[in-house]
Amino acid sequence: MTEGMLRDEPFAPEVVATDLVYQGRVWDVRNDTFRYGAAELQRQYVDHPGASAIVALDEEERVLLIQQYRHPIRCRDWEIPAGLLDVEGESPLEAARRELAEEADLEASEWVPLVSAFTTPGGNDEVVHLFLARGLTPLAHAHEREAEEADIRVEWVPLADAVTGVLEGRLRNGILAIGVLAAAERLRRSQS
Repeated sequence: MTEGMLRDEPFAPEVVATDLVYQGRVWDVRNDTFRYGAAELQRQYVDHPGASAIVALDEEERVLLIQQYRHPIRCRDWEIPAGLLDVEGESPLEAARRELAEEADLEASEWVPLVSAFTTPGGNDEVVHLFLARGLTPLAHAHEREAEEADIRVEWVPLADAVTGVLEGRLRNGILAIGVLAAAERLRRSQS
């Protein structure tokens, strides 16, 4: 099989039953029973609305990183701006524009889709759509932030340094890793 032929293969087994185990503010937990071949299987997973994330690059090819507290990992995690697809009818690109404004007080004149990725396909159905944003300008007014976003730290890091941080295991956020590696490869290919 050649490289260009590798693709995820959609497959929809018959779902015999689905139960809402837990309903949360952001996502739910479901228990599905489905037929797979001759077997009837049961799996629990997080039912997630999906998200958009932004690799924002300035004219010096520095990437915008934000740091905020993430309770499940008990860490102030370096990330790229990102947010849920939780507004009815909003496209992933529109969500990315909204999140860049909300988390970084920026807008961009150029948006390029990078990749879409399943974050943990064995445990949730979340897909994150990543975009490269360029032509950045600050918004006239800063967005009000609260809770974990109230003390977001913002850093502009050379893209090459962010790639090194990922490869050395210092930057461990999965969406950040996918985003900066995809952006670096996109730029490399455009310069070849």
